[in-house]
Amino acid sequence: MMARVCLDWNATAPLRPEARAAMAAAMDVVGNPSSVHAEGRAARAVVERARAQVAEATGCAAGDVVFTSGATEAAALALAGRGFVGAAVEHDCVAAWVEAALSVDADGRVTVVEPGRSVLQAANSETGVVQALPEGLACVDAVQAVGRVPFAFDWTGARAAMVSAHKLGGPKGIGALLLAPGAEVAPVLKGGGQEMGRRAGTENVVGIAGFGAAIAAAARDLAAGLWEEVAERRNILEAALVSAASSTIFVGKAAPRLPNTSCFAVPGWRGETQVMQLDLDGFAVSAGSACSSGKVRASRVLAAMGLDAATAASAIRVSIGPATTREEVLAFAGAWERHYRRFRARAA
Repeated sequence: MMARVCLDWNATAPLRPEARAAMAAAMDVVGNPSSVHAEGRAARAVVERARAQVAEATGCAAGDVVFTSGATEAAALALAGRGFVGAAVEHDCVAAWVEAALSVDADGRVTVVEPGRSVLQAANSETGVVQALPEGLACVDAVQAVGRVPFAFDWTGARAAMVSAHKLGGPKGIGALLLAPGAEVAPVLKGGGQEMGRRAGTENVVGIAGFGAAIAAAARDLAAGLWEEVAERRNILEAALVSAASSTIFVGKAAPRLPNTSCFAVPGWRGETQVMQLDLDGFAVSAGSACSSGKVRASRVLAAMGLDAATAASAIRVSIGPATTREEVLAFAGAWERHYRRFRARAA
């Protein structure tokens, strides 16, 4: 019997061994990174090493990397009260702070009119659609892009960007806001003035250490071409699904996509039902963003792309990674086809 297979990497990637090792080592560093004694300096060294790793991997100056509890806090730090605009396809942590005023086409591409007051995701978590980033954006959501497709913050000319550790094999509960040279933010959390006065609170030394190690490893994997191999396995999956059901709709396939993501639907076969059936077969997939799981509502992303309610409700997302094998992809396709045939038989 095959072990459980995680095909939900866009929700969270498995913890990398490099991150695990860095976190274990950091647990033995007892000092507070704001203390000036030897123990405090040792903790500070862990934080600053990770800061340099994040900066190198993302194309940002180390002094402009602000560690946060995750991308949600980073978004609040960058966006709260600023009156920026975005599109309906943005993640909830961005949508909470922007007006959904930017248009989206049927392939998920967003049209930006005024970059300086606009927020745009580099890649969509549900569909995998990769955006063409105009220069000078107010903020970029780089969470799904970093470590999977080429991305350099300094190339974008953006004022800010968000990154999350657990999407690239780091621990959950740690992320960063990247700032352009000279850009500043007003702290949302106020207190001791940590993170250069931008985010108060004692730094999560263990999480930060894991973040730094994970993003450095992710950058090496990307440079080594591992995500090109991931794209090949994603394409094998989609070919198998089409062979099983020619009516399968692939969302965003006409646009550039992340190499690991496939969002597809068979109208009338509810996505939630598929997720439960496949879970019982040992496959973890999603019916949308993990932040929206358990909520019975239509996907804002798919609705913005013009999908009708029945098709949107039938969509599921498979997202894989470098550790996903060809055999696992084909085993999933086989399980999905068996359930599809039962669905067709009931619908007849």
